[in-house]
Amino acid sequence: MTVFRWILGALLAALIVGSVASYAIFLGFDLNHWRERARTLRRGVWMTLLVWFNVEIWGRALVTIMAW
Repeated sequence: MTVFRWILGALLAALIVGSVASYAIFLGFDLNHWRERARTLRRGVWMTLLVWFNVEIWGRALVTIMAW
């Protein structure tokens, strides 16, 4: 499970950095396709967080059911 958390953490960090950088480029140069890229990466951040949350919850539920 620790490896899974590290992988998702690295992916999350990369998505956040990419989203912030894309939005900064949009603000600096007023190029709309960079705003869309920032939105897409932001959606990836939320998706990664939801995957992590679901795996944590269902993983603990599965461990509880198996130990019961």
